[in-house]
Amino acid sequence: MKIVSLLRHAKSDWGDPALGDFDRPLNARGVKAARAMGRALIRLGIGFDHVLASAAARVVGTIEGLAEEGIAIAPEYDRRIYLASPGTLLGLVRAADDAVGRLLVVGHNPGMAELALLLTRGGALREKVAAKYPTGALAEIRFDAQSWRDVAEGTGTLARFIRPRDLAPDLGPED
Repeated sequence: MKIVSLLRHAKSDWGDPALGDFDRPLNARGVKAARAMGRALIRLGIGFDHVLASAAARVVGTIEGLAEEGIAIAPEYDRRIYLASPGTLLGLVRAADDAVGRLLVVGHNPGMAELALLLTRGGALREKVAAKYPTGALAEIRFDAQSWRDVAEGTGTLARFIRPRDLAPDLGPED
């Protein structure tokens, strides 16, 4: 079995108009959401064998928030993930080393939501993803596959969809 988790970065700060999109850090709510997600992952016993991440500042901040709560993460930052299409993201997933059982990809919308929808079939969780994939949300997709090369459209099962507001009401409204 292969499991990929798709984490959209937490809420970013738009307060400095001089910063380019790539350089925007997390805002206070984003920092809080990243830490809450880290606590939730620990509580659920979820860890990762490998992490692929955009190098954008808001993704780096999200990963730092997870790590502050004790999630062991040594990300491989890849600029191709920044605002990547679902096709590019799928290519990166399919290229993962088969020794990796649990892969975390941390990036941006619309790519995260579109990839989650591309890889999965129907169901209540998928409907939630289709309705809104807010900042800080994580989708866990399971594949009955021995190789990442076998991951393809519609072959995954959406096992979890965790949104920050599910962890603490003050982390909403969704965006």
